[in-house]
Amino acid sequence: MARAAARPTAAPESSDNDPPPARPARSPVAPGRRLLPLAGVAAAIGVFELAPRIGLVDERFLPPASAMFAALGRLVVDGAGLWIPVGQTLQGWALGLGLAVLLALPLGILIGSVFLLFMASRSIVEFLRPIPSVALIPLAVLVFGAGLESKVFLAAWAATWPILLQTLYGVRDVDPVATETARSFGVSRRDRLLRVTLPSALPYVVTGVRISSAVALILVVTAELVLGAPGLGQEINIARQSAAVDTMYALIIVTGLIGWGLNALLARIEARLLAWHPSHREQGR
Repeated sequence: MARAAARPTAAPESSDNDPPPARPARSPVAPGRRLLPLAGVAAAIGVFELAPRIGLVDERFLPPASAMFAALGRLVVDGAGLWIPVGQTLQGWALGLGLAVLLALPLGILIGSVFLLFMASRSIVEFLRPIPSVALIPLAVLVFGAGLESKVFLAAWAATWPILLQTLYGVRDVDPVATETARSFGVSRRDRLLRVTLPSALPYVVTGVRISSAVALILVVTAELVLGAPGLGQEINIARQSAAVDTMYALIIVTGLIGWGLNALLARIEARLLAWHPSHREQGR
């Protein structure tokens, strides 16, 4: 007799005690790609070192990179000449950005949630948003003087608009099917806001905060340069007036490092807050 054809064996049923399926391993990153950012930084430092030494630029206006880093080392060792201005600049940045978040976030949620208010406020927002913050420096001096209050006002004005617009369009971009489903299940307006609207708009909001962080830092340093308010901008101006060009560039490097550090910090916070979002899950693979 011919052998009976083998029947396919059914897959074993999974039980609650079975371990979860293993996640696909992350694709390894080539060591060369990890070194590319460092190579770019090294190349830029090399250009700044060689350009004045071979006579492409005058050392009086652009000293070699080694002189800049030597001046930066002296500032770090000195302590008070660096860390106090850094703290004053960060204080203005934090207050300005915090005030912008407190104002723009609820206002963006309100305008984005009410269609009539959204349509009525569009022309006002589009009129106020393009006003350069530096154009408000005379107003800030007249109202607040040339101190911390002016820095906070200018930083908050500039940082408000990215957060407001991102929040507004994030709320408007919420999936209407999700909203109608929650409403059909009797979810209250407050819970719909907390469980549907805000999670959907959160990627927009954190993007606006990251943009506003850089804008607020720029305006704080600008106010310190122009108004003479205490901080890194004032120290840069003092170094320029005293012909300490290497110190001036060292302080400029410090402002760049602060901006880079703040952006990296906010990126880490964004990754934690949006770990559930598809874009961040894809990045983590």
